[in-house]
Amino acid sequence: MFDIGDKIVYPMHGAGIIVAIEEKEILGEKRKYYIMKMPIGDMKVMIPVDNVEDIGIREVIDDDEIESVFAVLKGSKTKMPQNWNRRYRINMDKIKSGNIYEIASVVRNLMIRDKEKGLSTGERKMLNSAKQMLISEIVLSKGINQDETERIINDMIDCPSV
Repeated sequence: MFDIGDKIVYPMHGAGIIVAIEEKEILGEKRKYYIMKMPIGDMKVMIPVDNVEDIGIREVIDDDEIESVFAVLKGSKTKMPQNWNRRYRINMDKIKSGNIYEIASVVRNLMIRDKEKGLSTGERKMLNSAKQMLISEIVLSKGINQDETERIINDMIDCPSV
């Protein structure tokens, strides 16, 4: 159970802060919801309290884990299928997992691929959404703003270690 003020990650949406816990009636059914405010885009999301484990909600990572995420971003591109459709499915599974390290590897691989060969429209959209998920969690974990976070990510991937 989370409390108001907790920083959490909602897989496929990103990180946010619980600003309220409210009971709402939707389609004739009363349920409790976490109201999560996202740091990017000023969006609020309602998460059913009784579905938290099924959805894969977790706490935002700490400073030690951020360093490990940065190590993933600085790492070398991993081998991916040449077929964009298979590559897309593999990357989507990584994003859906909600695992910050998997999301960081997707961002790294797609950014490197974009520099080398360019991305299809679908992969570019995937990169943008994965990057926003990554940025939202780093913003909440490190307490820095969105622009600074994006610059840090770009700098790490511009100079990948070989």
